[in-house]
Amino acid sequence: MKICIIGTGYVGLVTGTCFAELGNQVICIDNDKQKISRLKAQIMPIYEPRLEELVKRNFKEKRLFFSPSIKEGIGFADVIFIAVGTPQGPNGEADLSYVEDVAKQIALNMSSYKLIVEKSTVPVETGEWVEHTIRVNNKRKVKFDVASNPEFLREGSAIEDFMHPDRIVLGVESKKAKDILIELYKPLNAPIVITDIKSAEIIKHASNSFLAMKISFINAISNICERVGADVVKVAEGMGLDRRIGRSFLEAGVGYGGSCFPKDIEAFIRISEKSGFDFELLKIVKKINDEQKNKFIKKIEDTLWILKNKTIGILGLSFKPGTDDMRSAPSIDIIRKLKEGGAKIKAFDPQAIEKAAAVIKGIKFCKDVYEVARGSDCLVIVTDWNEFKELDFDKIKSLLKQPIILDGRNIYEPERMKKEGFQYICIGRR
Repeated sequence: MKICIIGTGYVGLVTGTCFAELGNQVICIDNDKQKISRLKAQIMPIYEPRLEELVKRNFKEKRLFFSPSIKEGIGFADVIFIAVGTPQGPNGEADLSYVEDVAKQIALNMSSYKLIVEKSTVPVETGEWVEHTIRVNNKRKVKFDVASNPEFLREGSAIEDFMHPDRIVLGVESKKAKDILIELYKPLNAPIVITDIKSAEIIKHASNSFLAMKISFINAISNICERVGADVVKVAEGMGLDRRIGRSFLEAGVGYGGSCFPKDIEAFIRISEKSGFDFELLKIVKKINDEQKNKFIKKIEDTLWILKNKTIGILGLSFKPGTDDMRSAPSIDIIRKLKEGGAKIKAFDPQAIEKAAAVIKGIKFCKDVYEVARGSDCLVIVTDWNEFKELDFDKIKSLLKQPIILDGRNIYEPERMKKEGFQYICIGRR
């Protein structure tokens, strides 16, 4: 098929590249001309495992193209995916101005039937507004359909998630739209959920909210474990072996971040309020997540006593391993609070230093873990990169002023760290 992806962020670029890998002709559109120029030169704007390899292969084989012209993309494609940003507005609702603008541009530039698909995470009823916007600007009365196809890609494993999905959700209102999308996704041989557009839109927000709830739940449990002397890792293991619960997303730590969970929780709360329902459960999920960062900062303060003029080494800046995404990363708030207390910060991340430098000022970025450790009063683990799981602890201990590690992701075993000679403080464990 001929496909147009409008928006080359984390979702759009991965989606377009994977569709090309499946044998489709794909053009990716973005109004950021510099980004498009860099993509044409095979320079990736984001880090995602295997993405660069697939972009280069499909670009070379002339299945994947890049352009700043939305008119070109609309003229080229039969199926158009809207994958632009829907950032959180000042009142917590999703800002849909980019979606509206794209819908208008599609209406003004299409000259033959198009299937327009929402890929961005949007509040329920957005599909209706997209359809309305296109219809009122469709002066030539060209036939079209609107559909919803929410993404469930995890940064750090997005290629794998696209190629081997748990399910594909298609919100459609016509047989033609359904048939086109089923044919498009047929090579993946995955379960397909066919529903109406509004249900598809809610599936996305409900899924992310449920996963965020699991994280906040196990973080709440970690606080009880600390108070009574239990081990939250063993509690999570015991819970997770129940097939009704599952082990995934039961990792206690400093809380969730990223471009999805914080924004989607806030948006779903606002969606619920507008429908007349007070979703108190999600408000508590958000509250627990915010408090978890503050509790971790308190651990650092209690361990060092005085923050002023102390040097704190931060390991991990991105909101999760496997990505360079800094959006709503817990590291941002943690570093800000430590700096407010007078601490000096040294930091390292395997992939996110360039993007972190744009949002975190006044700290020293280091070339590796050992440079961070040299002369620091403690090490603080914020992101659980695999690179941090096997270190030369004798070397770390010799470089630190004090052998202190505060682990916000529980990546080490407490007993081992004590044997290595460290004061080891983690989450929900003794």
